[in-house]
Amino acid sequence: MKSQARDPESSPPLGEDLSPRTLRSEMYLVLALSLGASAVSAVISFVGSLTAPGSLADQAARMNTSRAPDRPWLDLAWQLFGVATALVPVVLVAHLLTREGAGGLRAIGFDRARPAFDLTRGALLAAAIGGSGLALYLGAVQAGFNLTVVPESLPHVWWRIPVLVASALQNAIVEEVIVVGYLLRRLGQTTRFSPWAALAVSAVLRGSYHLYQGVGGMVGNMAMGVIFVWLYRRWGRVGPLVAAHALIDIVAFTGYAALEGRVDWLPTP
Repeated sequence: MKSQARDPESSPPLGEDLSPRTLRSEMYLVLALSLGASAVSAVISFVGSLTAPGSLADQAARMNTSRAPDRPWLDLAWQLFGVATALVPVVLVAHLLTREGAGGLRAIGFDRARPAFDLTRGALLAAAIGGSGLALYLGAVQAGFNLTVVPESLPHVWWRIPVLVASALQNAIVEEVIVVGYLLRRLGQTTRFSPWAALAVSAVLRGSYHLYQGVGGMVGNMAMGVIFVWLYRRWGRVGPLVAAHALIDIVAFTGYAALEGRVDWLPTP
């Protein structure tokens, strides 16, 4: 049965200081500081991969790499710095939603109001998407449409798994808060986009900043984006989406760490 949650894309009438033009400007700035910039970077990276010698599958898209090889404490400091600074745009979004009078991140359902709801639905969603996503990735690599994704290449030190979990949580929070909750809210407030057009913008943006992985990564994440927007509108919360995304990434990062070189079906560089 559909949840009776309020529409998270609606808001009270805007005051003079929060005109649609002002909110559009802040939306562009938030994207320029976060996933919009990542999308441009991913497009440039993909062009570089296309024009490099060899097929896409012969190249690697590396995530969670060491910043200071053979210096584990310095490496740890860099890893934590990267996670913390990546979350700054989320703090900015919280501030902007508070300034708006919407109650901060509660306005998009990222709070502790319904932890059981968020975790149970997030786990079910992760189970449904994770397996199909892996199958799509393996098929795309085999067909030559995707780079070989290396989810982690950290040194084998005590903080390796905790940092991978922190990285997964950071990815989930940044993406779902900004590209679903915040972006859809601002598009609903400041543009004449239909709900379907806003869904398309969110999904295309999600796919574009994954293009560094190849066409398979882009298409798979666009499909995930469509599902996530539909569920966000149904549930009125990004909490389950953050939980699902975090679980998918935790399994991908730690699973790769455990299976690399031990199974034949997992592509490695």
